[in-house]
This record gives sequence, structure tokens and C-alpha cells, in this order.
Amino acid sequence: MKAVPRTRSLPALLLAVLALAVLAALAPGASAATGVSTIGEALRKSPVYVDPAASGQLSAADADALAHRIKDANKPLFVAVLPAGTPTEGLLGKVRTAAGVTGLYALRVGDRLYAGSDPSVMPTTARRNLVASVQGEDTKAQLTDFTDRALANMGGRAPASWGTVHGEGVSTTALIVAGAVVVAGGAGAYALVRRGRRRHEEEQRAALERLRVVVDEDITAFGEELDRLDFHPAEPGADDAMRADYERALDAYENAKRRMAEASRPEDVRPVTEALEDGRFSLTVLAARRAGRPLPERRPPCFFDPRHGPSVADATWIPPGGSSREVPVCAADATRLADGRDPVVREVDTAYGRRPYWDAGPAYGPWAGGYFGGGILPGLLVGTLLGSAMATPSYAADYGSGYGDFGGGGYEGGDVSGADFDPGGFGDDGGFGDGGFGGGDFGGGDFGGGDFGGN
Repeated sequence: MKAVPRTRSLPALLLAVLALAVLAALAPGASAATGVSTIGEALRKSPVYVDPAASGQLSAADADALAHRIKDANKPLFVAVLPAGTPTEGLLGKVRTAAGVTGLYALRVGDRLYAGSDPSVMPTTARRNLVASVQGEDTKAQLTDFTDRALANMGGRAPASWGTVHGEGVSTTALIVAGAVVVAGGAGAYALVRRGRRRHEEEQRAALERLRVVVDEDITAFGEELDRLDFHPAEPGADDAMRADYERALDAYENAKRRMAEASRPEDVRPVTEALEDGRFSLTVLAARRAGRPLPERRPPCFFDPRHGPSVADATWIPPGGSSREVPVCAADATRLADGRDPVVREVDTAYGRRPYWDAGPAYGPWAGGYFGGGILPGLLVGTLLGSAMATPSYAADYGSGYGDFGGGGYEGGDVSGADFDPGGFGDDGGFGDGGFGGGDFGGGDFGGGDFGGN
């Protein structure tokens, strides 16, 4: 009897079915669940998620490269690429809730980019400027540029879940090999950390030395004001109030000199200029008492040069290429502005020559912060080079908080907060108007049209 040939064994059939299923799942354009929970779960495991239906926008190799760049920087940046047609209403907030990690989230939906962030990672203004800077680029270029600029300006650290081994079945051999790699690379990693720390310390010292020149000029100018005042506690007409004013001014002078001599970091300069500002106001009060004039109200120093002393009024000023704002001015500069002339501006040395202090770099933030305090600096410096630098969390790490602290909600970047976060940074459109970027979302043009001050 002739045998009937076996066409296929059961295991072979099962393997074939499994192979077809895998191919179907990996095929370009294949449909996949795009639910918020899917996106959130994926971002908890890796910084980059590309929906299978959007794989034509960003290849697997490009997504892996982007993920490696984010992991190497150890920052809580989350990127998702989703197909056109994905409902965007409330999407940022929903993804943030599903992922449950404090960070900066960027969603490329079709050809539009949406972004939201916790304030401890990146302030609203910085995030908006970042999104504006990458408009009009294709997916790969846009996400690469966004990532590079975000990593340089955001705070926080990568979530621990990115480094967690998911699943079971890790062999002992693999663990031994991994341990050997860690041990072998330990010395090199330690050397890199030390080299990075030394470089950071050198940058801090260089910034402090630039500041030292300016602050020493301020201290010298204040000492000269004390001499010109020529006040003697025992002079005819001197009373206890005058002597108290003079004593406060002398104490401020000595305090400023002592603090500057002890300064070891740029942020140590802020209490120095705070003391000088307080001392100058005491001298102004003393001069009014001696002349029998009404005592002046406490006002911030002249914006254009704090050495001019306390301001007497607010005047409208428009920096080159910038927008109009009200700044405190001394009497002399108020007259110059009213006559259509330029104010006398405090300039400092930079690599590009003498420039106004607000266009001289982030190191001058503590210097300005001491003079003008925390409440008014944002309005004074908006759109300038210094103001833009101070709006980034990286500035706070390098030069002190300047005019405001970053953070909120008690969570740092990379912390697991679940749904406990400020929804203000994750609106329906990420705070950018229609399509993720729109006019009118920059506070009256304060950050639009290249308004970053300078030439």
C-alpha cells in the first residue's frame, strides 16, 4: 500500500503561524493600539516610543539613536511619534498621567509637534521657545534638534524605570558578563566624572573672576560715595537717625568687601550686591535728612547702572530688537530718555568687546539678582540674552536661582508622581495654540520675532 506523505508537522504549522503573526505586527503601517495607556507604559520603559502606524515617520534605527542620546544625558525627556488623526484634545495631560513621571514630554502627531513639561524640569517660556525653534522641520530633524536643545536646558534626571530589566530569564552568564563590564568600566567612568567636575569648577572660577572685576568696581564706587558724603557723626545738626543711616551704610560697605573676598562661586555674588544696594539706599536717606528733604521711598536701583543709586521713577525703554517695558531709572537717565537720548548704560567686558550687562552672559545673573531682587527681574530682562539664559533650569544649577526657583509640586524631574502634577504645563495644545504653535502665545510679542536682545 502506497504511503500518504505528511505535508507538515504540527510544530511546523505552529511556527509558521507565529512567524506570520510577527511579520504582521512588524509590517510598516500596521495598525496598533494607540491608547494612552500603551503610550504611557512604553515611555516608562524607554524615552522614545514610535507607534507602528507612524513608523514611516521615524525609523527604528533613528528612534534607537534618539533614545540612546536621551539616556546618555540622564534627563527625563519623553518623545512619542503618533500617526496623523490621533485625537490631540487633552492628549499631553493624559500621556503625562499614564506615564506618571515628572519630565518634559514631546508628541509628534502627524506633522505637528506638541510639548508639555513639569515646571521643575522646564519652565513654560523656555519650552515654548524650544518648540518655536524647531518648527517646519521633518520628523527626524525636528525631534533630533528638539532633543539636543532640550537636553542642554532642562533639569531633572532619567527615571529609574529606564534602567530596569523587564521580564525574567536573564542567565547567570549574562549577569557575570555585565558585572565584569561594569567593573572594567568603573575606573574609566570615574575618570570621566572627575574630568567633568574639574571642567565645571574651572568654568565656575572663570565666571567668578569676570564678576569680580565688575563687583570690585561697584564696591570702589560705593566707597567713593561714602567719602564724598563727608558725614561726621559728631557734626552740628547730626541726630541719632542720621548716625544710624551712616552706620548702616558703613556696615553694608564692610559686608560687601568681606563677602566678595570669601566668594567661591558665581552665586556668592548676589549677597554682595544686595549689601551694596542696601547701603546706597541708606546714603540716600541720610542725604535727605541732612538737606531737610522728605525721605525717599524704597525703590530698586537704576536699571541701566545700579551705581547711579536708587531709581526715582519708571520709564519706558525698548532694547535693540526687543519689546517695550517699564524700567526703574535714576533722575539723570529719566531726563535723557525724555529728551530722546540714550541712557548711560553699565557695560562690561566680553569676548566680543564691551557690552551692556544684560547682553554679557548668564554669569551676571547673580550680580543683577542682588540689586533687583526676585520680583521685578523677569519683566526687566525679558527678551535679553541674560533673561533668556536665566529662564532655563540649567542656569539655576550653574549660577544660582537668579530671580526665581524652578520646581513645584515637590517632585524633581524623573520622579514618579503619578497623576500628582500641575496640569498647567500639559494643556490640550501644550500651551501653543492651534497645532502646537501659534501667534499670540508669547505674551504680547515678548519672545517673538527674534526678540532676544542684542545685535
